[in-house]
Amino acid sequence: MNRLAQTALLFLLGATLLHAGTTDLYLRYVKEGLRPLVLLAGAVLIATAAATLWYDRRTPADDDHHHREPRVSWLLTLPVLALILVAPPALGSYSAAHTGTALTKPFGFPALPTGDAPLRLAVADYAGRAIYDDGRALRDRELKITGFVTLDRKGAPYLVRMGLNCCAADAQPVKIALTGNVPPVLRPDTWLEITGTYTPRRTKDPVNDGPIPYLEVTTARPVPTPHDPYDETWNT
Repeated sequence: MNRLAQTALLFLLGATLLHAGTTDLYLRYVKEGLRPLVLLAGAVLIATAAATLWYDRRTPADDDHHHREPRVSWLLTLPVLALILVAPPALGSYSAAHTGTALTKPFGFPALPTGDAPLRLAVADYAGRAIYDDGRALRDRELKITGFVTLDRKGAPYLVRMGLNCCAADAQPVKIALTGNVPPVLRPDTWLEITGTYTPRRTKDPVNDGPIPYLEVTTARPVPTPHDPYDETWNT
């Protein structure tokens, strides 16, 4: 790999990161708050490519022959091609079914909005309040919760969101078990908006024995995959 090839590779990788950062593509890899760093990384790589090209034009042609990198350097093209050609979906039911719930006790529970309108909660917020606050603020409230479906080995349905600390590599699920008016046929990875109520019933995750609360389902309707499929509320 000569310096010209290095320049092209740096520019291509930088442009790919800028594209990911200016669209929703980056959300498949890192949490939403890291968007500025993705854009900065792309800009730095493009600037480095420009500097490398400028330096190459100022260097005698025969000098480049003595500074070729080993052929293994071409492996650096693989992550670039992966970003360009392969856009993997967000982690879903398979990962959730094989990973234990990551629910942990929060530091506290902020006050919830009052009123008669259905209360919209994140999966992790409901699960945390149901397990560690005994559902005190959830009783007698109509709730709306959105997540994707996963099934355990016995076919029991869960509503799940994957939470991130940093990136998709450390994603972990938080799960809610479903009871009540559950649709008779559920396909894994289907996104549902569940309307229901709190129930004190609980179970244990078959993977790690972690606590999982139930939700009494009133209605369930399919919804599109959200703009950001990951949930960051459980670790904030």
